[in-house]
Formats: sequence, structure tokens, C-alpha cells
Amino acid sequence: MGKRYAASTKSVDAAKLYSVEEGFGVLEGFQAAKFDETVDVAIRLGVDPKKSDQMVRGSVRLPNGLGRKVRVLVFAKGDKARDGETAGAEYVGAEDYITKIEQGWLEFDKVIATPDMMSTVSKVAKILGPRGLMPNPKAGTVTMDVTKAVTEVKAGLVEFRMDKGGVVHAPIGKRSFGQLKLKENFQALMDAVTRAKPATAKGHFIRTVTVSATMSPGVHLTITDGASHA
Repeated sequence: MGKRYAASTKSVDAAKLYSVEEGFGVLEGFQAAKFDETVDVAIRLGVDPKKSDQMVRGSVRLPNGLGRKVRVLVFAKGDKARDGETAGAEYVGAEDYITKIEQGWLEFDKVIATPDMMSTVSKVAKILGPRGLMPNPKAGTVTMDVTKAVTEVKAGLVEFRMDKGGVVHAPIGKRSFGQLKLKENFQALMDAVTRAKPATAKGHFIRTVTVSATMSPGVHLTITDGASHA
């Protein structure tokens, strides 16, 4: 444990549930690293991850973005490929990028594809899937509206998906954003996850919520289903 992390742990009560207002205040008070840390949220859900009808996934456009450049790869042809280029995607192509990925190239952060290209993209599903990069209609990354998809991803569209432990992990920005912008992004994420609640989920949907920076301990927040309390 580093000295900075150790010092931060002394300023947070690991057994306490903080209000959103208090929690982000504690986070801001942690000793900062030498780089602009990413702030992440971990949301443990009251669903059974083994049941396919209780999978939770979706996407949300954060009002204040993520504070970092997002490199976008678009799989499209013809006019849709040109739309991707015009919208600012770093890489646009088809089979040529499949070959590069198979050879180990992964210099991109998001993948968008038109529906007709998904049979091609599926050739590298085993590479993209485990990294959370596989395009998906529910996340808005399989679409004919390439311009909108690229624009939203560049502006801070965050995809979220529950893991095998029933937890959603998602970034909400940088520590340099300050409390107000981080809380706005946090609320947008929480609202989106709540909207993604499966119809078959029973009882409390949002079980626990923890916010942390890259080099900080976690801060546990008091949350009720569908709303946060400041």
C-alpha cells in the first residue's frame, strides 16, 4: 500500500454509507495522484446474473463527457463509411481491420458497426467481447445512423454491462471535473442503470454503490432504487 493511498484510507470510514454530497466531498479530499485520475462507479445489483432475462446492460451519454479522447473504429461500407469519417472516427473500414485485430491490433476504445457488417465483425467476437468492445444494438453501437453513434461516443457515451458477479462498473469522468460535474455524470449513470432494470427482477434493484478514483479507496454511498440522495 502506497503512502498516498494509506493517507486516503484514514479520511474515509469503510463501514459508513455516505450521502452522495458527502461521498463526493470525501473523494475530492483524497490525496491526488500525479496524473488526472479516472473516477469509477461500482453498482451491485439485486438480480441473478445466471438468468439471461435478468441481464442488465445499456448506455448513457454523460452530460459532462469523460474528459478523455475516445478512439473510434467504425465497420461500414459506402456512404456509411463516409459518414463515419465525416463524424470524426479515427478508423473506418471492413475486412482490412478484421485482419489487423486478428494480428493483435487494438488501438481503439469503441467499435461501431452497421447491421450488415455484423457477420464480418463476429469473426473477432472472441477478441472484442471479453474487452467490452463488441458492438451491440442495445448500446447503440450497431446502427445505420453512424454519424449519431460516432458523435455520441465522442461526446461521452458510456456503455455499461453487468458482470458475472452482478456488478456494473462504469467511469464517470476525471477527478479534475470537480464535485458538481462528477455528481451530474453520476446521476445520469444511476438513472440509466435504473431504467435498465429487468421486468423479472424482484426486491431492491440497487444494492450497493461505491465510487472511487484510480488510486483511491472506495467510498460507499447511500442509494435508493431510482434515485440518489444528496
